[in-house]
Amino acid sequence: MSSQGPDDKTACIEAVIGRYERPLMRYAARITGDLERARDIVQDTFLRFLSAGGPREDDRLGPWLFAVCRNRALDVLRKERRMSRLSEAQSDAQASGEPGPPVIAERREVLGSVMAALAELSEGQQEVIRLKFQNGFSYRQIAEITGLSVGNVGFLIHTALNAIRRKLRASPGSTGAG
Repeated sequence: MSSQGPDDKTACIEAVIGRYERPLMRYAARITGDLERARDIVQDTFLRFLSAGGPREDDRLGPWLFAVCRNRALDVLRKERRMSRLSEAQSDAQASGEPGPPVIAERREVLGSVMAALAELSEGQQEVIRLKFQNGFSYRQIAEITGLSVGNVGFLIHTALNAIRRKLRASPGSTGAG
């Protein structure tokens, strides 16, 4: 007989979904460019977690879920042969809890510059930057998700950040102060 009762398992599943649903949605939506497809992919990710009995250790669960989500999203893209991105308006609509208008305007201006610089990077660089800074994964976790080596992840992040810094320094209206 299992040491966990049905109520314990239900609570465990609800906790996993509560913790990972939103970050997985953002990640899948970034990959597919479509919120509805992202919802389907995340749902499928959780179904695979339940049926496969994914890792239970907390430090392995996040990377495992993101890797399953990534692979499923890429499968969907391959199948549909479509690559589109979320519009900035859709992305902004998901943000919440923002401070007053002057701070929001300044942040949007800076974010716009960063996003423009990020958009000029390779898809691989964009992906590792988002996994690192949007989702807070370590290099090792990013390597597990993407199938790259830890060294390659570090190299991609390093070169991407340098490229973003150069583009931001060169952008019009930049004060050059840092």
